[in-house]
Amino acid sequence: MSTKAERTTAYIIETVAPVFNKHGYIGTSMSDLTEATGLTKGALYGNFENKEALALAAFEYSSKRLLETIGEKLNTEGSSLEKLFALTKFYRNYDIFTLDMGGCPVLNVGVDAQHNNELLKSAAKETIKTIEGKIALVLENGVNNNELKLPVTPLQFAKQFYTMLQGAVAMATITGDRKYLLNTVAYLEQLVQKEIKK
Repeated sequence: MSTKAERTTAYIIETVAPVFNKHGYIGTSMSDLTEATGLTKGALYGNFENKEALALAAFEYSSKRLLETIGEKLNTEGSSLEKLFALTKFYRNYDIFTLDMGGCPVLNVGVDAQHNNELLKSAAKETIKTIEGKIALVLENGVNNNELKLPVTPLQFAKQFYTMLQGAVAMATITGDRKYLLNTVAYLEQLVQKEIKK
């Protein structure tokens, strides 16, 4: 059973994660955080050393949610092809999944932190590497099980695959047009069927 302090810390992180994700590290003020949580500045700083520590905990919370969901999709029963399609199916509705998160944490935090927060920038890069690694593992198993043929190494293909998905997320976010997401996912599914399926 968690203590009251642990529950308060968890509540703060869950509540401020979408705020940081929407407004960015610099764009989020302490008054935004106190307003969202209903807690005083002192109560927030009683649980976190500073704003940076809170922003990092918030990103790690959102990132963990994303990684767990991607992990679930890629660990579904079936062939490597079915696992890849479970991932593309998830990305078809990615904007809906990330709605209560304040948008895509990888995109929002990754871009926002480039020039103002080294810790957040590194955390976003680490999340990207983890996702690419998960995809690469599915591809590698597909090659080893004689289900897939790849023109490049599994990691190289995984990086391209994720780049296209994340690029579609960026374009759909910037333009407010989810067709970027839907069309890219459809294209990737065709690519997998025609180019790498044995």
